[in-house]
This record gives sequence, structure tokens and C-alpha cells, in this order.
Amino acid sequence: MSVRSVIHVATKALQASKPRGYNSGSLSNTRSFASLPESIKRSGQSTSVHNEYPGQNYAFNWTLNADGVTPLKKSAFRITKPLELKIAGLKPLATAPLKVDATAAKKTMREAGSDALDFDSYDEIAQRCKDLLSLSDTIYCPEGHMPGTHTSVRVITNSDSLAPKILAYLDRAPKRESSGCSITAYVLEDNEMDNFAAYAIEEVGETAEDITSVAAVVCTGKNVKIEQVVAGLEMSLDGLKEDEAARKAESEVPKDDQ
Repeated sequence: MSVRSVIHVATKALQASKPRGYNSGSLSNTRSFASLPESIKRSGQSTSVHNEYPGQNYAFNWTLNADGVTPLKKSAFRITKPLELKIAGLKPLATAPLKVDATAAKKTMREAGSDALDFDSYDEIAQRCKDLLSLSDTIYCPEGHMPGTHTSVRVITNSDSLAPKILAYLDRAPKRESSGCSITAYVLEDNEMDNFAAYAIEEVGETAEDITSVAAVVCTGKNVKIEQVVAGLEMSLDGLKEDEAARKAESEVPKDDQ
């Protein structure tokens, strides 16, 4: 096993239910997008499940639910490219990729399970963050790869100012079906929340052969900075690499020596 302790971040995800008669393959449940602007039609398939619209996608909402966030206001945007920022009503940055120096922010980014932050405190704030994100009027979810890697990232935030910056920072990933990512960040801007910045690494998998590590970052406050988010992402990436290296080294040790 990894030298890092296996942790289980407690979540009490609200469960969303699919509409009665939901069947993504049924022609009777689809409607034409012919009347929508070309920009929206270019962003995906030309048909959609009944009652779906930009910001309300059942398949994507279920993946958010698995991450512990349920878009109760039915306005959640998966953002993988600048066009999808525009569909969400946001303006892409003029400069991309965005270079971010998170050196100073890393000094205040804590890891759950360290002397600076126990698991219970992290779990409590993480759950509160997820609950408030679920209640947000709109949820923005930039996705991509960590710069220079193929490590997948999803950031779930209610900040319309941070979402374009995060997308510009991440490398664009090939379009694929929405699913969980190696690093998931929960970024909440709320006047009632204290400043908090932390991350946690968890090992998941049923057997030694399929064990892998995933990370969760939590940033809250009245005005969360892009440097704080990037600090959490970069430190999470380092932790994932350390875990992978430890598992590889352990697998190479002869069984008689273990």
C-alpha cells in the first residue's frame, strides 16, 4: 500500500432523480435544436433529452452528483473549451494559456491528515462547501488536464470570474463523456464562509491491482484567488505522483522481501 494513509472524505451527496420515462436512446424523448443559435448547436449533439437545455443536462448532473454536488437550481455548465464559456454567459480570457505562480499560496494550502489539519475538520468544511455549491444559482465546471500532463481535473465553482481563468490555466483535454476526474476542486465564493484552502488524497480501488489515487481540493472565502486554486491543484498533482511512485516501488519488491 502507499505510504500515504488511505482516507475517505465523507460525503452526503444529494441524490437527483431522472425524469419519469427518461431514456437517452428514445426518439420520443428528444427534441430538435434547429431553432437554437449556431453557437449552441456546435457545442454538442443536435438533439437532447426532453426538458434538457444549456445548463441542464441529466448525464452531467449525475456525474456532479457522484462528486457530491447536486445543481438544485438546474443551472450547471460543463466547460471544456472557450465556446462553452460563452454558452454559460461568460467571456473567455484574451490570453491563454494562463500562467499562474502559486508559490506563495502553497504556504497556506494544508493537507488533510497533516499536523496542520485533521480529517474531521476537513470533511466538515468540504461537506459544507458542497452543500452550498448545490444551492448556487449557477454552477460552472471547467475541465481539462493539468498543464503538461494528462491528469484530468474538474473544478466545481459558483464564481463567474474564476471559471474563465481556470479554463485558461488548464490544458484542453480531448472531448469525452463526462465522468469523474483524478483531481476535483470545490471552489466556493460566499460572504458567510471563512477563508479555507486545503486538499486531500484518497486511494480508491477494490484490489491491489486496480488501486489508484484521487485528490480533492477545497477553497472557500469571500474572494477566492486563482493562485489558491492552482496551489491546491499543483500540490494534489504532486501527491498523486508520490502515491503512484510508492505503489510502483512496492510492486517491484520481491514477495519474499515484503
